[in-house]
Amino acid sequence: MKNKLVTLIGGGGFVGRYVAQALLRAGARVRIAQRDPRGAFFLKPQGGLGQTQFIAADVSRPETIARAVAGADAVVNLVGVLAGDFQRYHVEGARIVAEAARNAGVEALVQVSAIGANPQAESGYARSKGEGEAAVRAAYPGATIMRPSIVFGREDQFVNRFAGMVAKAPVVPVLRAPTRFQPVFVADVAEAIVAAVSDPGTHGGHIYELGGPDIISMGALIRWIAEALGRSPSIVELPDSVGSMLASLPGSPITRDQWRMLQTDNVVSDGAEGFAAFGIAPRPLEAVAPEWLVRFRRQGRFGRRLKTIAA
Repeated sequence: MKNKLVTLIGGGGFVGRYVAQALLRAGARVRIAQRDPRGAFFLKPQGGLGQTQFIAADVSRPETIARAVAGADAVVNLVGVLAGDFQRYHVEGARIVAEAARNAGVEALVQVSAIGANPQAESGYARSKGEGEAAVRAAYPGATIMRPSIVFGREDQFVNRFAGMVAKAPVVPVLRAPTRFQPVFVADVAEAIVAAVSDPGTHGGHIYELGGPDIISMGALIRWIAEALGRSPSIVELPDSVGSMLASLPGSPITRDQWRMLQTDNVVSDGAEGFAAFGIAPRPLEAVAPEWLVRFRRQGRFGRRLKTIAA
């Protein structure tokens, strides 16, 4: 990747920042494209002089995407939303990026999707992700599709959200406790994306499902977080009738569409290609998460250290 120019659409986001850092370490030049590039300026110190560029771009405005990918050797589309206009961002936006990459003669295109992507899915999120994949492959047949499970990391909005609940609440309600996930470390996802960008001849046209080494249910995940924090709240597994009602209420922390997504396990499909194709051994949640979850402990790092000494 030395001196290659890679455009990251949505590169200042959670996964994007790790992809940018991995590319910079590999010697690539990185162009961060997002609606407000100032939100990604924290990446400037990660690279050398002139190694990082920033440009304003919006996947709903084709002319801005065309400028963002002009002259690039590779493009990675990281844009995604958990609620809102799925059609605009996951389908039309993905198509616009793929068409711009094709027209610019880009050597490699990686589309970040999600496990469960399916044009026939009941969930609008999963359905739009599946339709987006189809739109990308129609415009750019050699695109690499990445489907991660739930991505965790220091800045995530999944594990950290539950850790915050466990740390503050004496009672933690759990929706769809049996639903299973295959949490995957954000840095491992970034490595796989960089590997795909580096070798489109091998990985172009493939779909990869990226899951961590462990499969864990929602209920077991909450209990693991509580143990990692040294907390012992009452964990109440809510019946589906209550969960469905909550998802229908205005202002609820979970949308109706997210409730539909929870009806299906989020794990790697049997026979799917994954991390092994890149020679990557994904790291388990318990190996890396305690390093940042420690801030949710009562005495922070001091409390963790004292417990280690006592042991």
